Amino acid sequence: MKNVGTMSIGVRTGVIKEGDNLAEITVNSVLNACEELNLSLENKDIIAITEAVVSISMGNYCTVDDIVKDLQSKVKTRHLGIVYPILSRNRFAVLLSAFARAMDKITFVLSYPSDEVGNDILDKEKLNNSKIPLSNYVMSESEYIDLFGDFKHIFTGVNMVDFYRDICKKENCEVEFVFSNDPEVILDYTKDVLCADIHTRNTTKEKILAKEKVNVLTLADILNKSVDGSGYNSKYGLLGSNRATEEKVKLFPENGSAFVNKVKDLFKEKTNKDVEVMIYGDGAFKDPVGKIWELADPVVSPAYTEGLEGSPNEIKLKYISDNVLSNLRGEELNNAMKDEIRKKEDNLLGQNKSLGTTPRRITDLVGSLCDLTSGSGDKGTPVVYIQGYFDNYANE
Repeated sequence: MKNVGTMSIGVRTGVIKEGDNLAEITVNSVLNACEELNLSLENKDIIAITEAVVSISMGNYCTVDDIVKDLQSKVKTRHLGIVYPILSRNRFAVLLSAFARAMDKITFVLSYPSDEVGNDILDKEKLNNSKIPLSNYVMSESEYIDLFGDFKHIFTGVNMVDFYRDICKKENCEVEFVFSNDPEVILDYTKDVLCADIHTRNTTKEKILAKEKVNVLTLADILNKSVDGSGYNSKYGLLGSNRATEEKVKLFPENGSAFVNKVKDLFKEKTNKDVEVMIYGDGAFKDPVGKIWELADPVVSPAYTEGLEGSPNEIKLKYISDNVLSNLRGEELNNAMKDEIRKKEDNLLGQNKSLGTTPRRITDLVGSLCDLTSGSGDKGTPVVYIQGYFDNYANE
C-alpha cells in the first residue's frame, strides 16, 4: 500500500515582473523543486499558478484615469449610484478613487449588517437591540452614525464608511450613504447605477431593472476593453482586480487559457508527461472566526486545462466501513475497501455511499488548496505543485 496520498507543495520562483517568461519560469521552478525533493513528475500531476503573477507578467494593469475615461463614456450623468460594494481597502479603494474622480456625486447603497463576503459594517448586537429590520427599511447616514458610528472592522480597525467618504472627498466628489438590503432603493437618488457586488451582481442588476429600466452597469462592464492601450479583462472587467499603486490596479488575467495550455505543452516537451495546469485566485473558503468568505474574485480559477473539468466522484470510506464492511478488520478490510472503490459507479450522485463527500468542482477544491498553500503574503511560492490528487485508496 502507498503510504503517501495527495501532496501540495509551494514552489518558489523568484519575484515575477512584467515581461518575464512565466511559462518557462514555472516549468523550470517545478522541475528544480522535484529534483530538490527527489520526486518524479507524473501524468495527471497538477501545476497551479496564482493569478497575480500571471497578470503581472502579462502587464495587465490599468490606471485610475483609464477607469475614469471608461466610466464617463458609459453613464449619462455625473451622479453615480454604487450598490453593494465590498468593504475592502485592497479590492475597492482604488476603484472608488476612479469613480469619485469621474463623478460629481456618488450615492452608496450599502447592505447591512455586512457586505457580500461577510465584512461587518456595524455592531450586530447593537443592531439586534435597535429593532431595525433587515428588509423593507432604509437607514439614513445620520441614523447609522448615531447608532453605529463608532464601529470599526474586527481585523483592520477601520470604519469603512468613513474610509470611503474620505476617498470621495479627496477627489472633490460629493458623497452620501444609505443602508438598505433592497437594492432598488438607489432609484430614489439616481438613474445611473453601478452594481459593485461580485457573485450576486446579476441578481442585483435584475432587481433594479425590474423596478425601472435605467442605466445599470456591473464591475464586469468597466475595463472589459482596452482604454488607450491599457490592460483589460473581456469577461470580468474590474472584477478580480486589486491595488497595485495608489493610481493603478492589477486586473484579472486575460486569455488565461492560452497560458495554461502553453505551460502544459512545455511540460510535455521537457518531460513527456501530461500534467494539468490551472490559474487560481482566491480560495472558496469561509473564515470561521471573522465569518468572511474569502472569495473576492469572480471565480476561483479563470483558466484551466480540460482534465480539471468536473467534480470528484468518491465513496465515503467511513460510511462503507461502518455499514457495508462492518464485520471486517485488518488486511481483509483494506482489500475489501479497495474492491468497493474499484467497482464504484461513474455517477454516485444521491447515493448513501457518497454521503459526506465534497460535491464541488475540482477547480474550486484545488484552487482553495493552492490558496492555502501559497498564502497571500511573503511565502514566495506563487506556483503550487500537487501530486496524487486524482489517486485514491485503491491505487497501488
